[in-house]
Parts: sequence; structure tokens; C-alpha cells
Amino acid sequence: MSENIGFVSTRFAGTDGVSLESAKWAKVLWDHEFRSFWYAGRLDRAPEVSYCVPEAHFEHPENVWINERIWGKSFRDPIVSRRIRDMAEYLKTTLYEFVNHYDLRILIFQNALTIPMHVPLGVAISEFLAETRIPSIAHHHDFYWERVRFSVNGVPDFLDMAFPPRDDELQHVVINQAAREELSWRKGLSSELIPNVFDFETPPPPPDAYTEGLRADLGFSEDDILILQPTRIVPRKGIEHSIKLLETLGDPKMKLVISHAGGDEGYEYQHMLEELAHDSGVDLRIIDDRVGEFRQKNSKGQKIYTLWDIYPFVDFVTYPSLYEGFGNAFLEAVYFKLPILINRYSIFARDIEPKGFRVPLMDGYLTKEVVDDVRRLLADEGYRRTTVEHNYAVANRFFSYSVLRRSLRTLITNIKGLEP
Repeated sequence: MSENIGFVSTRFAGTDGVSLESAKWAKVLWDHEFRSFWYAGRLDRAPEVSYCVPEAHFEHPENVWINERIWGKSFRDPIVSRRIRDMAEYLKTTLYEFVNHYDLRILIFQNALTIPMHVPLGVAISEFLAETRIPSIAHHHDFYWERVRFSVNGVPDFLDMAFPPRDDELQHVVINQAAREELSWRKGLSSELIPNVFDFETPPPPPDAYTEGLRADLGFSEDDILILQPTRIVPRKGIEHSIKLLETLGDPKMKLVISHAGGDEGYEYQHMLEELAHDSGVDLRIIDDRVGEFRQKNSKGQKIYTLWDIYPFVDFVTYPSLYEGFGNAFLEAVYFKLPILINRYSIFARDIEPKGFRVPLMDGYLTKEVVDDVRRLLADEGYRRTTVEHNYAVANRFFSYSVLRRSLRTLITNIKGLEP
């Protein structure tokens, strides 16, 4: 007999890591006859399984007002405390309604008790758990202590209470070993390590009629060599290294293609990259206006493609990040059997590299050996094929749905005392 599980976050929409990973969890749980329902401030799930509470979104005006007065401050005004509690009280009533409406037996909190972008929601969830004792799982993607912008704040009491709370009925899941150790050290909480995964058991679908002529449509010729940087334009992505790589390779046919926009942290970094590319003689193309969450047409009648539409048409992927919580772009490149350059960010070095992937690996700077390996992967079809097939096999072993399936079975068994 199927049981109902509720997913809770500020947002389940688009291609952010939380939305994507939660959908994968729901798919695997569905295979075990658990029906998933969704609570958030913004949702793109089916209406019949969605419970949208606009106040739960981190961009809701009331939450924005609160955030402006608690981050970068060493104290808070009494009115801020009152408004946090008032909003938390309201959100707590909506959680009761969500659970009762769908007859939920288990809740899964996706990053809502991890990064404090919505403090009242975290407080509401913590009090709700204390009052109901409902069996729950908290899936943690990135903690507040991993982000400099949360280091100075006026809410240390709320952070200690709710991000995450210490609740006997709440099981914790982290996505890397460092987070597991920090959670234990800071909060005295044990956790299960479940990495981000992909459905490597099901190869990606081939290009279809919609993507026919994609290269030309985006302004590229068939003999252009497309080097994809599949990230947002923010400083921690280290995109200057991608520009340096193309400058060193020195092939005018190579185009550095960035799929997502800047602006999340201002446009200064993007302007610096554009100047650097110009001075370096690198053809930089930012195509965020043609890449969206789903296929559609823009106001000019041009096709909007998804990132997954783009992957089959590129030749190489660059991912020289300085920091990542895990690194979904790495798994995406492996899934589409593309060679990829990696900067040896700490989570990769500790959690992914030991698995045995074969990638050009820089350690903060480009070396001649790394550049030569990239050049060979682009020029030698046999070497390229052997490399990407090896990486796919490794990923299928360590980061496939079967890994997630086993881990979720353990979590649900802990909760229910029986196999799902």
C-alpha cells in the first residue's frame, strides 16, 4: 500500500540543485510506492500534488524585509524578532494544513533547515517538529557556516535553534564528507552521506527535431569547437581559468560558451571576464538569453533551449570552480559523455577524485600537462572515447540511482522499522 511523503522547501522550481535532487528522490521513492507531495513558496510540480504558500518563498517581501535587517548586523531590533515569530507562526499553520490535507506520514525538508535564506520558515518547521513528532528527513545541501555572507548576523539564537534543529525524530542527510564532519562537530548530530546522483542506468536521449540546427541557430558554424562553461557567472566558478585555457590552446575555432547569466552577485565579475576574454583574444559567448528551464520561444520568436539540449552539441566542458557543495555540472558532463576540465576544489578532491575518474585536473592554476591533455582529448577521438566511457562506468557505480535507492531504503527503514 502506498504512503504519502511531503517535500518542504522555499522553492521547487527550475534547475537549481535542490529542485533537481528532490525530483530524483521523489522518482526513486515512487518506485518504492511512496507518493510525493510538495510544499514551497514557488512550485513547478503538478497542481494536484502541490501546496503553494507564497510567504514560504525566500523572495517574499516580508522575508526580504527581515533579511535586510539580520545579515551583516551584530544585533536585531525587537520589531524584527516579532515579525520573525509572527511569520513563523503563520507558516507553521500552513505546515499543519499541508500534512492534514494530503495525509502525510513522512516529511523531507530540502535545504530549508540548512541555509537560512528564510529564517521564519526554519523556525516554523522546528516548532512544528517539536509539536508533532512526525518522522522526518532533512536533506542538507549547503550550511550557513559555509557562506561568508551569513557569518555576521543578528540571529544566532534562531540559527542554533533551527539550522538544523536537534530533534530525535529528524534524520539528517548531507552531500559530502566535510559537511558530515562539520555537522557532527557543530551540532553533535550524526548524518547519512548521500551524494548527488544521476540516472546513469538510463543513457541520455539523442537529439530530436527541436534541436536540429541548434549550432547555427545560436550563431556557431559546424566546424567551431564549442567549450561549454555550464554555470552561472559568479566568482567562485573560476571562469577566468576557462578563458586562460582557450588563450593557451590558441585555436580561433574554439568558442567559450557560458550557459547561464551573471547578476546574482552583481555584474562586476562578468564585465571583468568580458574584458579579459577580449584582451586574450578569446571568443566568449554568453547564451543565457537562449537557455531556459524548459523549451519555448521568446518574444522574438527564437527557440529557447534547455541546458540538456545544449550538451550533445558541445565538444568539451570546463568546470574550474573554486568551491562547490558537490558539483552537478561534473556529473552532467560525464552523463553526456563529454570530457571535462576540473579545478581541484575541496569536495571534488575528497569525495569524487578517489573514485577513479580520468579528467584534466588543475590545482588552482593551469599547467602544460593539463593543457596538453585537453588538447589531446579534443584531437584524438580514440583517447576521448576511452576516457568518457571509463568515466561513465565509474559514475554508474558510485553516483547512480541505485546508490540513492539503497540509501533511501535505509532512511525509510529507520523511520518505519520495516522495508519500504
